[in-house]
Amino acid sequence: MTADPQLLQELLKTARKCGADRADAMLVSSTAISALCRKGVPEGMEHSETTGLGLRVFVGQRAAIVSATELTPGRFEQLAQQAVAMARVVPEDRYAGLGDPTTQGIADIAALDIVDTHAAPDLPALLTRARMAEEAALAVNGVTNTNGASASYGRMDVALADSQGFAGNYARTSHSTSVSVLAGEGAQMQRDYAGHSVVHLSDLDDAETLGREAGERAVQRLNPTKPRTGQFPIVYDKRVSGSLLSHLAGAINGAAIARGTSFLAKKRGGRILPLGLSVIDDPLRHRGMRSRPFDAEGFRAAPLNLVEDGILTEWVLDSRSARQLGLTSNGRASRGTGSPLSPSISNLYLSGGDIPFDDLLSDIREGILINELMGSSVNGLTGDYSRGASGFMIRDGKIAEPVAELTIAGNLIDMFQQIRAADDLEFRRGVDAPTIRIDGMSIAGA
Repeated sequence: MTADPQLLQELLKTARKCGADRADAMLVSSTAISALCRKGVPEGMEHSETTGLGLRVFVGQRAAIVSATELTPGRFEQLAQQAVAMARVVPEDRYAGLGDPTTQGIADIAALDIVDTHAAPDLPALLTRARMAEEAALAVNGVTNTNGASASYGRMDVALADSQGFAGNYARTSHSTSVSVLAGEGAQMQRDYAGHSVVHLSDLDDAETLGREAGERAVQRLNPTKPRTGQFPIVYDKRVSGSLLSHLAGAINGAAIARGTSFLAKKRGGRILPLGLSVIDDPLRHRGMRSRPFDAEGFRAAPLNLVEDGILTEWVLDSRSARQLGLTSNGRASRGTGSPLSPSISNLYLSGGDIPFDDLLSDIREGILINELMGSSVNGLTGDYSRGASGFMIRDGKIAEPVAELTIAGNLIDMFQQIRAADDLEFRRGVDAPTIRIDGMSIAGA
């Protein structure tokens, strides 16, 4: 069903009648269709439709959240009474409250272009696309087996309203294709994958292209060695470089700052990246996978420079974390229908990279190109970083033999300051960065 703001107005009116001083409500409905095949045989065909309703009420400085999947207005009074009764017995939270009404609003939804208005693909069409990707991967010489391929479609409708008068709704669609295959035989097998997700089907990478990419990548990884233990320049492929931005986003999340659990807690206003690099969160990106016209508190969406020319300028804030820190929200609230609000990013990316890829590698006598990361050990208090990895050696500025079963380690504070970024940024994942080089990282290998 389409999210209906009018339904939320009825719920808010009922909540006020039942004793809530203030309230907000969210309605989320979603449709998901997916097809999975392995060796051309269907292994999973799914079509699901879900609806969730969330009500948050405030009684003084006490707050409670209840959720339901039953949208019958006749049950609203029971839901509101339950929420108010819960709010009356929980401890006070002096930072709790609705968003600032002066910051609320709705950005131009049409300009976002985040709904594919064409008919949703049916299961046969999705299965055909998955098979095409898998067949293309299996056709690559050296590919010997498959983990399967999938194609999917989704649509999410969101409506939000509060007792201050805000009301808004929007929808977002998604299309995706992914494939994973193996090359080689027995214990020497190597796996790799390819995938792409977009808002509009017309922007989705061709299934055969993705299949060939997965197959070729798997073959390239055959017969890996272990690098020697030591310190090396590390180059993060675009497939994994965004993970560094995710660590950065976690460290500047307002909730972590307020708790005092971030290694960047005292860095606001200081340099954390090299000159020329910026980190931008843009909920208004045209056809962006995480674009939205407003946040979970009705804050009108707008781009935000979190790091500007290397200087950390902003935390990621919702209203509660902003109040804790004596600041104002910058519209980064997110929530589920049954969960409390928390600060969260939208479309995050690293800008300012200006080094051609070949030049980024050209002076590396011995280094490693990382294109897959496994596991994660990141200390949020200190920034200490350690992850399993695989990829390729770099020798005399050229990509050489594959390597696997290595661990890369460092400290994120030092790593961020060492970043050198290529000029090959692409917007594909929601969190995006160009190829990144960091010198002097510790490698545990052979």
